[in-house]
Amino acid sequence: MKNIVVTVISTDRAPQAIGPYSQAVVSQGFAFLSGQIPLDPATGQVVEGDIVVQTTRVFENLKGLLEASGSSLGKVIKTTVFLKDMNDFARMNEVYAGYFTADPPARSTVEVSRLPRDVRIEIECIAAV
Repeated sequence: MKNIVVTVISTDRAPQAIGPYSQAVVSQGFAFLSGQIPLDPATGQVVEGDIVVQTTRVFENLKGLLEASGSSLGKVIKTTVFLKDMNDFARMNEVYAGYFTADPPARSTVEVSRLPRDVRIEIECIAAV
């Protein structure tokens, strides 16, 4: 059986993990990014603001992690969006569309009762490397 190589990715361009997990791992030509919440990587604090502000911060965190993984937003295959309130869907979707302007990835969006640090959004993704 072939050995599977897993490379742990860590970067200061996204918030450090706040639990026992890696920011991202790369294996078999794919980057698997842990869910990103709207934390400022420089301060580790939640970015205050509405869903537009928080979604933008999440995407900037994802971009930093993707680039550290040898990938980019253009290579994202699948995202999962967790929203605290589905009433934020339309405004989140506007920001989302600005980051995926052509050939957007597959996506699931779900409303959840609570997210870490009581933020409004969390996004995870899988991308080709």
